[in-house]
Amino acid sequence: MTAETVTEGARPVRARERQVSEFTALTRTVQEAGLMTRRTGYYWTRFVVLTVALAGLVTAHVLIGASWWQLAIAAALAVVLGQVMFLGHDAAHRQIFASGRMNEWASLIIANLYAGMSYGWWTHKHSRHHAKPNQVGLDPDIKTGAFYFHTEELTAPVKGATAWMRARQGYLFFPLLLLEGLNLHVSGVRTIFGKGEVKRRPVEMAFVTLRLGGYLALVFWVLPVGMAFAFLGVQLALFGLYMGAVFAPNHKGMPIVPKSAKVDFLRRQVLMSRNVRGGRFMDWFMGGLNYQVEHHLFPSMPRPNLRKVQPIVREFCATHDIPYTETSLMESYGIVIRYLNKVGLAARDPFQCPLAMELRSAR
Repeated sequence: MTAETVTEGARPVRARERQVSEFTALTRTVQEAGLMTRRTGYYWTRFVVLTVALAGLVTAHVLIGASWWQLAIAAALAVVLGQVMFLGHDAAHRQIFASGRMNEWASLIIANLYAGMSYGWWTHKHSRHHAKPNQVGLDPDIKTGAFYFHTEELTAPVKGATAWMRARQGYLFFPLLLLEGLNLHVSGVRTIFGKGEVKRRPVEMAFVTLRLGGYLALVFWVLPVGMAFAFLGVQLALFGLYMGAVFAPNHKGMPIVPKSAKVDFLRRQVLMSRNVRGGRFMDWFMGGLNYQVEHHLFPSMPRPNLRKVQPIVREFCATHDIPYTETSLMESYGIVIRYLNKVGLAARDPFQCPLAMELRSAR
């Protein structure tokens, strides 16, 4: 971490005021450039294109019938649904309409009805991530589960097969993303049919039931049972891999913030985020999330404006000596794998030096 990460109450008021003033100045520059202006035409076009693409895939699925070429349809469907989720992500961040209510309904239609996901579950989780990215105990995206994402909460060593897997969790990360598509659907269904608070529970229930029930009915109506399961397996596996491959480079391997630390908004969002370069193709492939720094600073900024605001933010960070991270996609994957392996190695025994353990295991 940098010197900006200090305990509560230790930062001088003057420094805090300076940091607020810095972000205010950046925000004013962005607003004067017109980059917060809504781009409804862009979003309506994307919505229509994705709707036509989904309709085309459904039509092809029915016309092709019982053929192993259906696996190509499943793969294409995984990509299109990934793009649908990027659109739902934008609506949830209120990028599309000026009205919060219209953005909410757009999210419900896109996420629940089109993709079979829960808007309420995802929004609650994602909002906490945006508020405290990479902060221990506060960012749900680094919560210990199938993987260790940090060493802050390691208290006891793991042994046996678990230790072997933890030490190699970086290599296992991307293969296990093949299960993430199923996990996303299950998590959403458990939320909207569970006991926790869900703002529009009846709507979410109706949309998700219609989407998932109709999807399964169609697949098993068109295909024999074995082929139908293969179709669903390919679609869910590639969808999960796609989602994970897009979201993992954004923060994994960036600095971890201790639970009690205080960081100003500007530095919190820039220092914990990583951009991915790659031009127009990367803009499409990652749904604009390749501009992660800019997205975290201005989450309601329309996606097509992120490319335009990047030079402004990058120059601002250079002027104020704030590290700005940008890599290629493959470089980011390498960073993620090495970082997770290092954390997993520490999990084998949190009381030993990970570097010493790595050297010892290499002998």
